[in-house]
Parts: sequence; structure tokens; C-alpha cells
Amino acid sequence: MHKILFVCHGNIIRSPMAEFVMKDLVRKAGRETEFEIASAATSTEELGNPVYPPARRKLAEHGVGCAGKTARQMRRGDYDAYDLLIGMDDENLRNIRRICGGDPDGKIRLLLDYTARPGPVADPWYTRDFDATWRDVEAGCRALLNRLT
Repeated sequence: MHKILFVCHGNIIRSPMAEFVMKDLVRKAGRETEFEIASAATSTEELGNPVYPPARRKLAEHGVGCAGKTARQMRRGDYDAYDLLIGMDDENLRNIRRICGGDPDGKIRLLLDYTARPGPVADPWYTRDFDATWRDVEAGCRALLNRLT
């Protein structure tokens, strides 16, 4: 069983996009029983809020639903509960390590580290470019799934 937690600042755009893209890819590959996939925030700003409407629309454009998802904050115990904690940018990684008290088992990674172009996932909160975020998330999730299967 692969247990993956995607993490971003507020858990309303990038990490839920990654959560639901990964769930969709795993479902299409017929491997749902092999994965537990979730997402969380490093901050408290958006707790309880649904996926940001433009992100929801971008997922829907690609036939990916995210109904019922609300932002939750990452907890220290998530480090032990998940095999991988996947951040979207370096600030996320710093905050994940702070929450978890470090990374003794090497579980904390950037999503795009699994691709041929490592770096941060585009943040549409500032750019409004949800297409770029979709491309990054989809490429990262495909590469991660390929690595794990």
C-alpha cells in the first residue's frame, strides 16, 4: 500500500488538485486498492473551505471531480501515517519539516522532483494561470505513479 499526502499552503488549489489527479490516474490504472491518497495544508488560513472554484473548474475540464473536499491542516502524526509527503514548493517543504520535526526517513519531496524538470508547481494564487498548474500537477502525478508501479 502506497500512502501519499500532497501538501500546499492552504489545501485549496495545488495539493487538492494533485490529490484528485493522482486518484484519477490510479483509478484508471486499476490500482485503487494499492493507494491511499489525501491532501493537507501547512497553514490554518483556509481550514474547512472547499477547493478554490477556478481549481475545481480546471479539474472538471479534465473530467476529474473533487466533491466534498475541504481544507485540513497537516499534523505531526501524518509523518508516520504516510509513506510520502509531497510538497508543491520549497516553502511547503520547510513548513512540512517544521510540522513534522524534520525528515529522518526521507519521506518529504517536491512533486516535480519525480519529473525531468524538478522545481516548484506553478502557483495560480498569484499568476491566475491554472493551465500551468494543471500541467505541472498532471506531469508530477504521472511521473510519481510510474515511479511507484
